[in-house]
Amino acid sequence: MSHILLIEDEQTIADAVILNLELENYTVTHVDTGSLALEEVKNIASYDLVILDVMLPHHSGWEVCEAIRKTSSIPLLFVSAKGNTEDKIRGLKLGADDYLAKPFDLEELLLRVQILLKRNAPAGGEQLEQLTIANKTINFISYEVLEDQEVIAKLSKREVELLKLFYEKKGEVIPRDTILDRLWGEDQFPSPRTIDNYILGFRKLFETNPKSPEHFLSIRGVGYKLILE
Repeated sequence: MSHILLIEDEQTIADAVILNLELENYTVTHVDTGSLALEEVKNIASYDLVILDVMLPHHSGWEVCEAIRKTSSIPLLFVSAKGNTEDKIRGLKLGADDYLAKPFDLEELLLRVQILLKRNAPAGGEQLEQLTIANKTINFISYEVLEDQEVIAKLSKREVELLKLFYEKKGEVIPRDTILDRLWGEDQFPSPRTIDNYILGFRKLFETNPKSPEHFLSIRGVGYKLILE
């Protein structure tokens, strides 16, 4: 049974969300201020998903999201009356997995929760724990990149998901649309340039010469592929 942390200060909305989540057999813990949410961050490992409002007393949802992402890659869904494109982009850049504007339909909320939990559920079989590219090792458990046993970079959840996809399809060209569908889903609308930025970041981190990559290759008009030694 999945345990959801609901961070929402409007009691009528919280009551409706809690009722519907519990009817779907989820366990829900509710806090109604940014201060209480920050206190709960230390227990984040006990949850499976966070539903987070942006406008909260004491500390904003932005601050809470940043605090969560310092220690956890838990699925996080923003719900907010601040529903313009700029706010959605800000939320996603802070590490949210999805963003739903108020007022929202409860059926849509439940569907998004289901999708996020399913997307982040462990797959069957052996889990990929690390991957070595050039002389650098990616630890998929700690989200760290190591060189000579030293941590040289921390990865975001999205970066880890993209690297896992590259490994899964290593040596194959992955179309841009496949990456967008797999990592962002149908309800989010990043541009192809978004993927380019991730690739540029990987090249700076893993390539000896980022301007002449040997591992993260762009196939013009099609997509990208990962070449391992």
